[in-house]
Amino acid sequence: MKLMKCVCIFRYGGPEVLAYEDAPCPHPGDGEVLVRVHAAGVNPVDWKIREGFLVEKIRHTLPLVLGWDVSGVVHSIGGNLKRLKVGDEVMSCPDVARDGAYAEYIVIKESEVALKPASVDHLHAAGLPMAGLTAWQALFEHGALAKGQRVLIQGAAGGVGSMALQLAKWKGAFVAGTASEGNHDFLRKLGIDQVVDYQRERFEDVVGPVDVVIDTQGGDVQERSWKVLKPGGILVSVVSPPSETLAAQFKARGVFFFARSDIGQLAELAKLVDSENLKVIVETTLPLSDATRGQELSQRGHARGKIVLRVV
Repeated sequence: MKLMKCVCIFRYGGPEVLAYEDAPCPHPGDGEVLVRVHAAGVNPVDWKIREGFLVEKIRHTLPLVLGWDVSGVVHSIGGNLKRLKVGDEVMSCPDVARDGAYAEYIVIKESEVALKPASVDHLHAAGLPMAGLTAWQALFEHGALAKGQRVLIQGAAGGVGSMALQLAKWKGAFVAGTASEGNHDFLRKLGIDQVVDYQRERFEDVVGPVDVVIDTQGGDVQERSWKVLKPGGILVSVVSPPSETLAAQFKARGVFFFARSDIGQLAELAKLVDSENLKVIVETTLPLSDATRGQELSQRGHARGKIVLRVV
């Protein structure tokens, strides 16, 4: 039996439950590929699942390999494939109900796998799928953002926020965003129109009416965000369901969603990366064996861009 290194959990809890272990290498079935993982992104969903926050929404069997952002190379294939072949360089945001990518190998459904951008390495490609899909779906599917509209991005320097900023500018929108002072120059280089230091001023006092708010923070920030929305505008949250009462009070709409895998959208994101219209910002790179530190950094909530685990 071939073994692989992986990071998994045998029970729910804090960072201490993460185990760097040997495990049997999985095998692809019909419609699946086995990917040799080169890099895996770290996302908030990883530690939320680790702590058991999502047990009512997603049923897992323990032990569970974490991590659902991946870039690598197709190592072997199952039957009935339509697109992929051994040797293809790919990326994916695979099904979070299955074992993830904190491992040397992962089995993924072909329907969830896209070719990685040719212009970037696996470390950057691994930071694209989940944050890119979340930003794309928040802005364009749920927010219906159009050219000439105005959007406020809460937490604009983070993984999702920095993607949303660039995608909104590519669409031709006016973009305001909140960030600590140390990230202002970083956001200006990405093209932001108005940056707000949330530690020194209240965004609702300085940001004009907007069509869309992208909420990556929740809590008090989400509640105050209604004040900047135009009547008929929409608050799109990726962290918690917006209040229906406040939506009615401000004559606006609210939506909460989990990003879904979509290889068509991943292909569009890859094109934007290759055409230099979208940059994947990787702030921290760690070895797979140091996944615990990656999750700790993610859980603090102040990371710039993406945290990525190097596997190869």
